[in-house]
Amino acid sequence: MIQWMLAGHTPLECLRKSLLGCLWLLTACAWGDDAMEDVESTELELLAEYPVDGIAGGNLSGLTLCGDALWAVSDRDDDRIYRLDTSSSPWQANPETFVVPPVPDSGLSWTLRTGASLRGMLLGAGQGNSGALDFEGLSCDAQGNRYLVSESRAAVLRLGADGSVEWLPLPRSLVEKARDRGMLLHFNALYEGIAVDDSGNRLWLAAERQNRGLLLVHLKPVSPCSDGCVLLSEGGTVLPPALLGDKPLFPDFSALDFYQGKLYTLERLAHRICRRDGASAAVEKCWSFAATALADQRRYDTPYGVAEALWISANSALVGVDNNDRVRRDGEQRPIVWRFAAPQGGW
Repeated sequence: MIQWMLAGHTPLECLRKSLLGCLWLLTACAWGDDAMEDVESTELELLAEYPVDGIAGGNLSGLTLCGDALWAVSDRDDDRIYRLDTSSSPWQANPETFVVPPVPDSGLSWTLRTGASLRGMLLGAGQGNSGALDFEGLSCDAQGNRYLVSESRAAVLRLGADGSVEWLPLPRSLVEKARDRGMLLHFNALYEGIAVDDSGNRLWLAAERQNRGLLLVHLKPVSPCSDGCVLLSEGGTVLPPALLGDKPLFPDFSALDFYQGKLYTLERLAHRICRRDGASAAVEKCWSFAATALADQRRYDTPYGVAEALWISANSALVGVDNNDRVRRDGEQRPIVWRFAAPQGGW
């Protein structure tokens, strides 16, 4: 019960959770966390890497292609996304600003909302930005609408192709379902990735860690997931790649992309990309980029990994680095985008 109080639940909620916890133990097969799947990963080939100028503090948190332009988002900016000029290296980030309407109540606890917002403001203050909304992912549909996920408010902002700016009416039950499965309980461990299908009807969200997980929402009332479905919840700890040591750490998701009917997860600690079934989140195949990210000249002073952005195409994958002012061992302090060749036989 103390754990739930620290996570922001009221005493009444804590009592309810305690009673549910007893039932959970009695029905472990139905309610327990999903087991971590040990999937062999083949290594991706690095084609190029591009520093990015114009994003303050190195905070590149999401990537997507929308129309003929590549876009990025920073978790330290509440009022802009960036169109990337990729015609030469370094890439140049050009801001497009917008005005955010009042944020709806997603059902997230006051403690977590306030803590996340304060953290964002404190980290963004030195760069002249707010960061209170902590935008951690970016996606686009076939109509040119762009979607940003706010970690601090567990909410999704849609930037319409027609210039409109609106928060999506996500079901309030979504947060409750996630918390009942062990997700969205810890400060700075909330939604970290977003993907939408071409129609803009299906929306996937990634809970970062403790537990990490995947959720699906059908935005039109045509299926049981109109109220939100928890597809996956994984707890426990895993070993990172050997170069990062032998201390078990929390597995995580740091970005999502939806490509050719499949959901792709960026798994920051494991330094890999995995293909998953979009309806069940079952993992199908994984590819590692550890050899690239952990090469001595590219290393950062962190045991966790820094990859936070993902975009998949037929011929390659783009992986973006959110280095948070950290300096690589070769002296580079701008955010980096790696381009990896698609694996032999395709994704």
